[in-house]
Amino acid sequence: MHPSPNPEPPRPAPPAPSVEPANRVGTPAGDQAIISKGLFVKGEISGTESLYIDGKVEGSISLPGNRVTVGRNGQVGANITAREVVVLGKVRGNVSASDRVDIRAEGALSGDVAAARISIEDGAFFKGGIDIRKADAKLAQGASPLAPAPTPTLASAPVTQETPKPALQ
Repeated sequence: MHPSPNPEPPRPAPPAPSVEPANRVGTPAGDQAIISKGLFVKGEISGTESLYIDGKVEGSISLPGNRVTVGRNGQVGANITAREVVVLGKVRGNVSASDRVDIRAEGALSGDVAAARISIEDGAFFKGGIDIRKADAKLAQGASPLAPAPTPTLASAPVTQETPKPALQ
């Protein structure tokens, strides 16, 4: 009573989903590690997943090609290298992003930023320098004429109304 035209074995299907998460490692939006509120990490963090930090981290964070999000409770004393960095908590250290850096209204960043794009919301705290880099292949044609652009970007430091001393000028 087995219909031979339909040889569909449903048994190999369960092992396929268990292999599927291993293929999703390259998808930063799919996998995200979390350092929760009660955790303190001291040292070097590197890997191939995106990271959400709601605890405390000291050292260095290197997740190229992935997103690092510092949550509202997050406190980071580290240099961060990633594709995208979103700051809702506090960061002390230099940030290098191949795509963009986002400092939200409740976020604070003290350190230099190097990224293709940066966004600083009203109410956010930022103290440091900004180096706007061209994206890898998008705008590579006009990269050299804008190399001296970091000098005028120091004028963007007064965007932070919370910094009382204009010592950078």
